[in-house]
Amino acid sequence: MNLAERIYLDHAATSPMRPEAREAMVEGMLHWANPSSPHADGRNARRQIEDARRRVGQKLNWGGHLIFTSGASEALMLALGRAKGGPRIVSSVEHDAVLRAAPGAEVMPVDREGEFDKAWLEARLAKGDRPVVAVQHVNPETGRKNLIGDITHMVRGAGGMVIADCAQSTGKYPLPTADMVVISAHKFGGPPGVGALLVHDIATLEPTGGQEFGYRGGTENLPAILGFAAALEACRQWVDEDMLAALRRMRDAIGDAGGRFVGGYGEFSGFIFPIAMPGMDARIQVMRFDMVGFSVSAGSACASGTLKPSRVLAAFGIPEDVAKRTIRMSIGWSTTPAEIDAFTDAWVKIAAEASARA
Repeated sequence: MNLAERIYLDHAATSPMRPEAREAMVEGMLHWANPSSPHADGRNARRQIEDARRRVGQKLNWGGHLIFTSGASEALMLALGRAKGGPRIVSSVEHDAVLRAAPGAEVMPVDREGEFDKAWLEARLAKGDRPVVAVQHVNPETGRKNLIGDITHMVRGAGGMVIADCAQSTGKYPLPTADMVVISAHKFGGPPGVGALLVHDIATLEPTGGQEFGYRGGTENLPAILGFAAALEACRQWVDEDMLAALRRMRDAIGDAGGRFVGGYGEFSGFIFPIAMPGMDARIQVMRFDMVGFSVSAGSACASGTLKPSRVLAAFGIPEDVAKRTIRMSIGWSTTPAEIDAFTDAWVKIAAEASARA
């Protein structure tokens, strides 16, 4: 099947690059020089980076410091590896990149409704050791939106800090209140390989020397940074009444066909949908959808190639047999209502085939 005929519904893994980002990157490649060089070309590159830094901060309404990185994973490594605080705590439903950045961290559970367990956290904060707590704004597998401000209030009251993973929510929701924020450009239509760590008080982060004010080594990727800023500025509300109507039709039709939207209770993003299909393993579903022209996934892209059940869905209390039958369909800036309707029709047809074979 020609790629132009396909329907891409895996925006939670990466979103197609916006035309504004591509144009900005081309401009950056045409006028590229090392931003650390003292000559005129280098100084011009430096001016472009600082202008992009200002634009990103302005768009995000962020008044603190902004360190450009190679993506969310590096930003997490910087934040969790060099924050001046006590023990690291991460929630049980964090992305694998958070766990890699904080090996040996204490794990905060979620309660029966999928919320961060505040009773557990309150008891843990009573130790008085000023922990650094990493929590996500939107879960990449279920789409659940978390109230990070409540966690930040508790942790700051105990002298600790909060790192908010906003990879999925940036460009869609305002930033939550946190001491550090992690963002990734390719999740909202920017180029891959660039992100940022936002730091409220730069004195809380240990420097190591190098570029980015001494907090991150390596020559800055000017074309990607310009694409990052342009993509973020292009973010705007894309869920209108037609889109909402298509999503309602999808929920109704899939529910009528025996499907189940999983993920617990609470507020959900509206752009990530975990769907369990009766009688068919998630990986087989992904292949079937791929064969008929749809790109979906079986959980987070970094973990979907494993044979193990999703630890995130398990932490949310989703039974293993349901988790094994759950795919993730996620939409973004380029998705149309017609594409959602087409996916709905395909899901119902594939589910009928699975039922006929049962």
